[in-house]
Amino acid sequence: MEIKVRGKSDDIIERIVAVLLTYGKDHPGAGIDLYRQNSVSVRIRIIDDAFQGMSRPDRSDLVWKYLMSLSEDDQSEISSVILLTTDETERSFANFEFENPVPSKL
Repeated sequence: MEIKVRGKSDDIIERIVAVLLTYGKDHPGAGIDLYRQNSVSVRIRIIDDAFQGMSRPDRSDLVWKYLMSLSEDDQSEISSVILLTTDETERSFANFEFENPVPSKL
């Protein structure tokens, strides 16, 4: 399972990737992407058909069980976690913005 990191990586990104690798092992069909939007913001997207039928809060709870193993400082860098099924990606505004981010001035 590959995690796609857009742009340059750093220590925080690497620690987030390490945690997400565990999620990926537990959910082998998941596609995981992340990137640093600016100096204080990391965006994560997980596309996983295992989310089918799950509410947004349940999806979030599932993924944050993994992310909670990060330090509070590392967690504070995560500005968005987009959790979609394959079928939801085309109509999701959050996914569109993830693919076409508005440049940040930070």
